[in-house]
Amino acid sequence: MDDLERYIADHIPPEDSLLTALDRETHLRVIQPRMISGHLQGQLLKMLVQMISPQRILEIGTFTGYSAICMARGLQAGGEIHTIEIDDELEEIAAKYFREAEQNIQGRIIQHIGSALNLAPGLGIFDLIFIDGDKREYPQYYEMAMRSLVHSGSYLLVDNILWYGNRLLRATVSPKASNNSTAW
Repeated sequence: MDDLERYIADHIPPEDSLLTALDRETHLRVIQPRMISGHLQGQLLKMLVQMISPQRILEIGTFTGYSAICMARGLQAGGEIHTIEIDDELEEIAAKYFREAEQNIQGRIIQHIGSALNLAPGLGIFDLIFIDGDKREYPQYYEMAMRSLVHSGSYLLVDNILWYGNRLLRATVSPKASNNSTAW
């Protein structure tokens, strides 16, 4: 942990026992455990959800459920998060921790297994979309979101956009995706 991460960790609430257990199980049972959002990112996501106050969130890439739990904890009453994971072998771990977190998140997480490109268009419009799925499909997720999943006040968060100094979404994203699209 570098100095900045240590400073941040010293100034946010400590990780609770449920998320610590989820992190531990992920590291024991999953091949690429470093893909878990973790405490710092989880706290950032929760804070962003509290600030934005979305009623409907779409998460593309559940993994083992850490980020979904954090975002669900930031939701106001009546809010919901739809989370989609393509790897059905991760479904059991995420579902277990969603059930264990139930008292804190009151059924706010709706878990989907399959391709986000196939499932998301049938789920409606979202106030916040968090893209953290297959990095190779980021341009398609972005275009899908801008075409049919957002309204003019929606927020779009994309994880790993500057991963190791690389830009994942290049000029390949079509400005025709929607009238509201942003090119970079």
